[in-house]
Amino acid sequence: MISGFSCEALADLEDGKLKVFVSNYPLAYFAERIGGHRVAVSLPVPAGEDPAFWRPDPEAISRMQKADLIALNGADYEKWLNRVSLPRLKQVDTSAGFKAAYIRIENAVTHSHGPGGEHSHDGIAFTTWLDLAQAGKQAEALALGVIRKRPELKAVFLENLSGLQADLKVLDDELLKLGEAKKNQPLLGSHPVYQYLARRYGLNLKSVHWEPNEMPPAAEWVALDETLIRHPARTMIWEAQPSPEIAARLKEKGVSSAVLDPCAQRPEQGDFLSVMQANIANLESTP
Repeated sequence: MISGFSCEALADLEDGKLKVFVSNYPLAYFAERIGGHRVAVSLPVPAGEDPAFWRPDPEAISRMQKADLIALNGADYEKWLNRVSLPRLKQVDTSAGFKAAYIRIENAVTHSHGPGGEHSHDGIAFTTWLDLAQAGKQAEALALGVIRKRPELKAVFLENLSGLQADLKVLDDELLKLGEAKKNQPLLGSHPVYQYLARRYGLNLKSVHWEPNEMPPAAEWVALDETLIRHPARTMIWEAQPSPEIAARLKEKGVSSAVLDPCAQRPEQGDFLSVMQANIANLESTP
């Protein structure tokens, strides 16, 4: 059994609603905003697991095959996709429309964390939605997929999409202003997941490969000291709150810690918008 499927969600799949499966939480949020009560949205990734490194088991694959729509992030996010059989006509690659804007990563470090095991961030940067303008395009692609399945509800879905895109534009505008204010400020990223954020909003960002709950080995602290000579950042942004020990040691080096959650997994509290608003507030407060 897949813990990502709640009993309520499984019941929804049988009541005539449009069955939409998604590969990460941003797409789940977009689908819920666009479809409202007319869709049953399922994110099969268990809580606490990074959707980018999740692999579907046979039950998850079976349920995806039975869905009306399978919304994919694209940008090489779903690394399992070529190893499973899913109906192509049900798939929507939400980032395909800006494929030419994908950021390619070379010489990535292989490391491990969480249940996903060892992996690297080599290839294509996949947190496309952290550029909120791109997120709006992904929402539009998802909406077109939903409309294709329920054309009689086109007006409703487009109205809902318009409201969602307006909210995303507010966030995008706030980040553009913030990026302009901080364009000369060196920043560190704890993990190489902020590429689209940095490009869209003009952030001067360099990333390491650290985990918030794993003390980096001595060699990585030495490497950080060398980086700080060339890139004198006063803040490191994290996907989650770092351990007090890591934060304290960074503080000794004059580096504060701030959370900027990519929100790939469903948050325990709030939603995609509230997490992004908190991210903006955290970034605004950086020295």
